[in-house]
Amino acid sequence: MYRYDEFDHTLVRERVEQFRGQVARRLIGELTEDQFKPLRLMNGLYRQLHAYMLRVAIPYGTLSSRQLRMLAHIARTYDRGYGHFTTRQNIQYNWPRLADVPDILADLASVEMHAIQTSGNCIRNVTADHYAGVAADEIEDPRIYAEIIRQWSTFHPEFSFLPRKFKIAVTGTAHDRAAVRFHDIGLHMRRNARGEAGFEVLVGGGQGRTPVIAQTISKFVARRDLLSYLEAILRVYNMLGRRDNIFKARIKILVQSVGAAKFAELVETEWEHIRGGELDLPAAEIARIRAYFAPPAYALLAPRDADYEAARRGDRAFDRWCDINVAPHKQPGYAIANVSLKPEGRPPGDASAEQMEVLADLAETFSCDEIRITHKQNAVLAHVRQADLYELWRRLDAAGLATANIGLTTDIIACPGLDYCNLANARSIPVAQAITSHFSDPDRQVEIGALRINISGCINACGHHHVGDIGLLGVDRKGEEYYQITLGGSPDENAAIGERIGPAFAYDDVVGAVDRVIATYLAERRDGEMFGDTYRRVGPAPFKETLYGTA
Repeated sequence: MYRYDEFDHTLVRERVEQFRGQVARRLIGELTEDQFKPLRLMNGLYRQLHAYMLRVAIPYGTLSSRQLRMLAHIARTYDRGYGHFTTRQNIQYNWPRLADVPDILADLASVEMHAIQTSGNCIRNVTADHYAGVAADEIEDPRIYAEIIRQWSTFHPEFSFLPRKFKIAVTGTAHDRAAVRFHDIGLHMRRNARGEAGFEVLVGGGQGRTPVIAQTISKFVARRDLLSYLEAILRVYNMLGRRDNIFKARIKILVQSVGAAKFAELVETEWEHIRGGELDLPAAEIARIRAYFAPPAYALLAPRDADYEAARRGDRAFDRWCDINVAPHKQPGYAIANVSLKPEGRPPGDASAEQMEVLADLAETFSCDEIRITHKQNAVLAHVRQADLYELWRRLDAAGLATANIGLTTDIIACPGLDYCNLANARSIPVAQAITSHFSDPDRQVEIGALRINISGCINACGHHHVGDIGLLGVDRKGEEYYQITLGGSPDENAAIGERIGPAFAYDDVVGAVDRVIATYLAERRDGEMFGDTYRRVGPAPFKETLYGTA
């Protein structure tokens, strides 16, 4: 994984000391809250419903054991003993004291981490496929380019105050696990007719108040041209993006207003002025960054380990976990172990300090000292020998981390909702907990199969409800919590925005409504269809009939 150079160390250390002075001035009253707000946002610090919240960047979702142990230390020392992993592969702390935040940032800097550009109208944490580097069908590890973009965009003088926040994601496989079609810029690695690697560039995606699927503005941009092409996009957005209306400031609104073809033409015109210059990405620089993401020294192993197969035959719970949580690895004899942070009764995406330390120990012992954070608020140990999976599972089980539900009904994405967020209209966490309890039977989950349930507490869609097979959106109805249901969304290469199915359900009725939707799906599906396939085939009528008694 990438290690800081002297420039990284210097800019992060200097930023910590700058913010320490700004916090001191706020605490003694030299700065008002309005004056302090832009300063704290540039350092990832929000004001939520009850306390400050600090969002820490985990670039492209990759952590070392040392870094995860520091996150555990921060949770235990400065917070309430846990952290919350997010859909942007970050971690949030919900209860830090303002006076402690500079010390938290200093501790983060000691392990090459920070909270820079995790908030504000800037280029946010660049995200990538959580199977990067280990997926068999990958063109190239997308983290290489996510890191190059991170270096280019950090403190970029032209893009430090954009019309609105800006999000970039990169994926390197045909199957999109990074939701690139729902980002301001999505980069999908492709090969051209000559076999050269480059990027399909998609622009103008996003969720929130106006959900939009990104549109392709270039089918192929060569690797050497990546930064100049991104610079051209950002320049067009910076010049033409609206600053008079926060709800119409995202690049998706600009692309919609001028049209994708015209926007692409504007980008090409701007690109002609800057391509072939100092933003050309030298092959030597790509190679330098690629070296940081070189594969571990894998052992030469048989494709199937006999002891692993025997352990599966001898332990039904382990066998189930392997079926659901273990994914194929490109290296024979190895596996990708997904660790669910969605046990029954717990807030989705939360991990205690003790669990973080267990994961750090397990990564060090079994996974080449590396942990990944996923867009679904789970963790991944990406380099596990098949022969080690049984012992890994036993230790995860002892720590409460062996829930076998990756991709199933109880693997719910949920934002913090009204329990924490002052923008929310309704609670998300208790609804997620109630649904996981209702569908806790492992056999029933397997019968249902792969299913995405996503919950957002408000229209800002931090829980990605638009792209759930079943999406729940919290709304306020005269001071009471209600939930709209959307069906048929998808975040991957078959991107789709869920359709609102009808009137919202009261808090006490929403779990029953979800149960009826799933029952309808099971009754209507054919030959093991996924939810989205069934919904597109039969349409909304049978679901409306089940939910409302009328189509």
